[in-house]
Amino acid sequence: MKSIWVLYDQLWMDNAAIKGGDSDSDVIVMIESDAFFRALPHHQIKLAFFLSAMRHFAGELREAGWTVDYYEYGEAKNYLAAMKVHCEKHEPESIQVLAPNDFQLAQAVPTISRKLKIDIETIPTNQFLVSRESFKKWADKQNSLRMENFYREHRKKTGWLMTDEGKPLGGEWNFDKENRASVKDWVKAGRPKPKEEPREDPDALTQKVIRAVNQDFAKHPGDARELWLPVTREAARDWLKGFINQRLKQFGPYEDMMVSGEPFLFHSILSPLLNVGLLHPRECVEAALKAYDRKNHPELPSVEGFIRQIMGWREFINGIYWQRMPDYQKENALDAETPLPEWLWDFESPMNCLHQVLTQLKETGYNHHIQRLMVLGNYFLLTGANPKDVLDWYTAMYVDAHEWVMAANVIGMVLYADDGYMATKPYAAGSGYINRMSNYCEDCQYKPSVKTGEEACPFNYLYWAFYDKHQKRFAKNPRVATMIKNWEKRKEEDRKAVRQSAKAWLNEHHSG
Repeated sequence: MKSIWVLYDQLWMDNAAIKGGDSDSDVIVMIESDAFFRALPHHQIKLAFFLSAMRHFAGELREAGWTVDYYEYGEAKNYLAAMKVHCEKHEPESIQVLAPNDFQLAQAVPTISRKLKIDIETIPTNQFLVSRESFKKWADKQNSLRMENFYREHRKKTGWLMTDEGKPLGGEWNFDKENRASVKDWVKAGRPKPKEEPREDPDALTQKVIRAVNQDFAKHPGDARELWLPVTREAARDWLKGFINQRLKQFGPYEDMMVSGEPFLFHSILSPLLNVGLLHPRECVEAALKAYDRKNHPELPSVEGFIRQIMGWREFINGIYWQRMPDYQKENALDAETPLPEWLWDFESPMNCLHQVLTQLKETGYNHHIQRLMVLGNYFLLTGANPKDVLDWYTAMYVDAHEWVMAANVIGMVLYADDGYMATKPYAAGSGYINRMSNYCEDCQYKPSVKTGEEACPFNYLYWAFYDKHQKRFAKNPRVATMIKNWEKRKEEDRKAVRQSAKAWLNEHHSG
């Protein structure tokens, strides 16, 4: 007999390792590594979600006829210790595991194999639309890696949203311009909202997990009792249907908008389910395509925007991760060394935009992509936060955070720490963007119209201080060179006021 090792983020019956096994003779082993779950101060909701999903999947496997040897975190010091007990108990001839999604765990598998003196075969993953080998072949042919090029090529290969003549449906490859409704646009439209807010009530098993996380991870941020996500395959499919039927049509226009007290609105919130295997990206894309083909279909910009997030962005960052690891997470092209503010771990901030986003994060373990990039990420970029610290913080805080997800998003997209390997420009912005795309500025003690001094929105002077510090690096960048020229044209007294305001803020909030 052989053992099939199912990892915490591979909870899928079509997992290639499971599909290649025999439930009559083989044994499945699942491990909640205590060392893994305590490596960072993970949000309690994230921990409860992971653990409950794992335990529910083990139950589904048993119902399907499998023998499951399961080790909870209280009895599994780490993967090696648990696998040693498993091998002594079942004496497998070999072990098979779907290729781990995280580099560190992938590195650990050969070490575990060697120490156990048993062969562990790694099966190529089938959890993504594009294999690691296919991405590498594509990347090796490119002068520079750009998501848009990757996305277009795979649209052509799949035929998704393509005409019979091989042209993009609607005449455009993406509809970003149509998908930028502001808060004012939303208000003018009557403040539309979905009929229901996505939320799953915990069953008895989940409630047991919640109590354990509350007790055993009491010092971790968040509150496991607020777990709101589905934890089974059946519930995840219903969650997908709910998005398609209730939110997809208006997802596109309002996907970049931010409203106080509205954490979800029309977002899909499928990434947590995709990233542990409860959903597969193909079924998500196909569900959106099917909805588009119906009468009274959602608008094309919404469908295209959603598919681009799944088959474009998600697949692209996974490919980037495997192209650049293990050194990618060590990149720091801008020499950013500012420590994170202490209030960040308490989900507090004197700036209302950060306060709103952090409060939502504390309560749900979730923010949508613009909140992560243009509020939190923008702040980290402009204050010169240390990339490793930021990466650890993002990875610990979000319910959909895994190393492969966060490395490229944080190092490349948020912080420009890879020197433009992934993004053509740093995503830096002053107060104007947040003021236009949110209502956060209305109740803030800082004024977006004031540029320097105690009343000014910190994003205003931090933005210009960022380009002051890095003007030589970006002077020839065609996407931001104008900003450098504008800065150089400003009076010296204005530039001095910017530097002084930025220095005062950093001294007050980042002196740790």
